[in-house]
This record gives sequence, C-alpha cells and structure tokens, in this order.
Amino acid sequence: MSIEHPTQSSSIVDVLETVLDKGVVIAGDVKVNLADVELLTIKIRLIIASVDKAKEIGMDWWETDPYLSSKAANQNQKELEEENNQLKKRIEQLEEKME
Repeated sequence: MSIEHPTQSSSIVDVLETVLDKGVVIAGDVKVNLADVELLTIKIRLIIASVDKAKEIGMDWWETDPYLSSKAANQNQKELEEENNQLKKRIEQLEEKME
C-alpha cells in the first residue's frame, strides 16, 4: 500500500520559475494635478525576468552602462583616452598654424 501526499499545484518555486522564464511587466502612471492642472507625471515601468529572457527580448543595457559593467567602463575609458589624444593633436596643429 502506497501513501500519497497531496501536492500544491503551484509552489513558490514553480511561480518564481515561471516568472523568470516568461517575465512579468508592471506598468503604471502617477499624475499630480492641482485645480485641473497637471503638475507632474511619473511613468513607472518594471520588468521582472531572468537575464537570459531579458537579453532575448533585447534588454541588455546593463552590459553597456559603465557604472554597472567593468567591461563597459574600460571601453568608455579607452574611448575617452582616444578622444583626448585626438584633441591634443588638434591643439598642436592649431598652435603650429598660429606661429
């Protein structure tokens, strides 16, 4: 004789797995009005998804943000150094023309 235990149809792990796999979008607007005059509008958009799902739908901004990615920060630093070198050369050329 086997003993069967009732199982929950959706445990927290199942819900979390589904949310991360499919993603959830929460959107809302907050508006502040005074005497029928709109003073402020705040648009709130929140997406909860796994990194893989986010990349799949084209959301990978954290990879190019220098504050969140050391790779992006290094790239940004290289671009700034190159721009700085170009500006130095340009200044030297202008100074030579003025002499």
